[in-house]
Amino acid sequence: MATAKRKGPLRPGERAPEFRLPLLGGGESSLTELIASGPVLFAFFKVSCPVCQLTFPYLERIHAAGTLPVYGVSQNGTAETRDFNRTFGVTFPTLLDPEGSFPASNAFGIANVPTLVLVERDGGVSRVVDGWSKSDVQSLGAKAGINPFRDGEYVPEWKAG
Repeated sequence: MATAKRKGPLRPGERAPEFRLPLLGGGESSLTELIASGPVLFAFFKVSCPVCQLTFPYLERIHAAGTLPVYGVSQNGTAETRDFNRTFGVTFPTLLDPEGSFPASNAFGIANVPTLVLVERDGGVSRVVDGWSKSDVQSLGAKAGINPFRDGEYVPEWKAG
């Protein structure tokens, strides 16, 4: 289980640490269960983070394509996370990383939010995005077979997490 605090974020090529977390809608899930069918994009966030608020509607578009599963990993409680998802139109599944201990965030070395981690079916990390990068989100969209940005939409190139 993911419990130890990692020094520094995961890097592409490393193995993602195993975890088991509660799901916002009930039940729980583990890394192994989630990646069994293929790559999964994990989006670590806090509800009060303005860069997370910018990022999640684009991740929702990637999720809606149906080819790259996206899972939010909230560092907040159930009620706050549910409100965030409703406010920002998030329908993808959300895991709850228990406040105070943050076992998954610590094991993944999350220092800033949002942090996006693409984990392949074999458990290897293939991409880590810290903060907001338009080009990285566009590349993740391409992996899902879509462009997450619409014509005429203003989208900043970069924002720190």
